[in-house]
Amino acid sequence: MSESSDRGRVPGAWLALLFAVAGAASAAPAATEANYAERPEVRAFIAELAALQGFDAGALRRLFAQARYQPKVIAAISRPVLSPPQWYEYAPRFLDPARIDAGIDYWREHAAALSRAEDEFGVPQEIIVAILGVETYYGRNLGRYRVFDSLTTLAFDYPRRAEFFRGELKEFLLWTREQGISPLAPKGSYAGAIGPAQFMPGSIRAYGLDFDGDGDVDLATDADDAIGSVANYLSRHGWARGQPIMEPARIDADDTEADVLRRFDEGIAERRALADWVRDGVTGFAIPGDLAPDAVGMLMLEERDAPSYWLVFNNWYVLTRYNRSRLYASAVCQLAQALKAAAAP
Repeated sequence: MSESSDRGRVPGAWLALLFAVAGAASAAPAATEANYAERPEVRAFIAELAALQGFDAGALRRLFAQARYQPKVIAAISRPVLSPPQWYEYAPRFLDPARIDAGIDYWREHAAALSRAEDEFGVPQEIIVAILGVETYYGRNLGRYRVFDSLTTLAFDYPRRAEFFRGELKEFLLWTREQGISPLAPKGSYAGAIGPAQFMPGSIRAYGLDFDGDGDVDLATDADDAIGSVANYLSRHGWARGQPIMEPARIDADDTEADVLRRFDEGIAERRALADWVRDGVTGFAIPGDLAPDAVGMLMLEERDAPSYWLVFNNWYVLTRYNRSRLYASAVCQLAQALKAAAAP
C-alpha cells in the first residue's frame, strides 16, 4: 500500500466532519458508564496522538466523549472456549451448498477484479472468494458494532490485550483521517475488524489497496478494494504462485505410523523435507512437477469416522497468517476447491 503524504496533518474535511458529528451528538444523554474523554489514560492517549501524529487534541476529546462502552464486546472477547471444535463440527457451515452457490454468484459479479488480482499477485481467484466466504459470507455478515466503540472499549477496558487494541485504535483514527471519513461511521466485528475481508485497522493501513483506483482505500464497503487487499495480504506474506496448498495423504507403514503420529501437536506436525515424510510411510498424495523445495508439514483433520491426513505446503501456512487456526486455513482451501469445481464448465 502506498503511504499517505498527509499523515502529519489533519485534513480540513476530516476535522469538519468530526466537529459536525460531535455537535449533533452533544445534546444526547451520555450512554456510557463513564465519559472516556475524562479518563486519565484516554487523555494520555490523546496527548500522544496530538504530539506524534498531528491530531487536534480538542477534537479528539470531543470524539472520545461520544465513545460508548460496549459490555457485549467484553463478554464476546472474554467468552471461554471450553474445547476447540473438531473438524467435522467446524467445517460443514462453510462447505454447505448455499455458501458454495453464493460464492459462485459473487465470483461472477466480481470476475474482473478477481481475475486482475490473480494476475497481479498470483493468488487464485477461488482462494480470494473463499476467504471472503468464510470471513463474512461474501460481505453479508459485516458486524453491527461501531468500530470506534469496540476499539475504545477494548483499548481501555480489556487490560489483557489493551496494548494491542490501543495500537489498533490509533491505526483506525489514522485510517479514517487519511480517507476523510468520520470515525463514528464504520461498523464491524466486536473486535474491530472491518468489511468483507475483516481487516483490522493496522492491516488496512499496511496491506489495504485502492484496487479500483477511485482514490480511497475502502475496505468497509468496496468489493474491489477488499479483493485486491486480500490478494496483496497473502502475497506479502509469502504466497507462492502455482504452488499447492494441501494434499490428502495416508500413512501406509504400520511400523512407522506411531512415529508419525507422535509428531502431531493439536492436529499439526512440524515441517520437514518431503522425503522424510515418505521415508516414514506417508504416501498417497499427488506431487506437482514444479514443487518448491520448501519443508512440508502434516495435518490431521477429525472426521466423524476416522481422521484424515494431509500434507500442507507453504501456501497453507500463508493462510494461517490470515487466521492462525488450522481449521480456518483448511476450510478456506476446501471451500475454494468446491467453488472451483462448481464453476467448472
